[in-house]
Amino acid sequence: MTEKRPSTIYGRRLREARKSYGFSQTDLWIAIGLDESGAGSLISRYETGAHQPKLGMQKRIARVLELPLTYFYTEDDAAARLIANSARSDKPVQLRIEIKNRRRRK
Repeated sequence: MTEKRPSTIYGRRLREARKSYGFSQTDLWIAIGLDESGAGSLISRYETGAHQPKLGMQKRIARVLELPLTYFYTEDDAAARLIANSARSDKPVQLRIEIKNRRRRK
């Protein structure tokens, strides 16, 4: 199945950030602290631009991915890379691994 292309800058940056840390859509949803059911489809809608998350949800996502909100709205790709690289952290990777391990044990 081919992923639908993001239609918003927020959606594009969210997908880039999620993938850069190796999160599946469902694992990102769980990392945010929400229930697993329906998770992937809502993240997909955020990424494609079908839905725009409210500011509180955007902050939760940014916090999990260790990125400032400005990253998600920076239109210039080079500037977005600089922001992402300067904020790069191992915390999201460690969290993703913990989630994968918990899901395997179920």
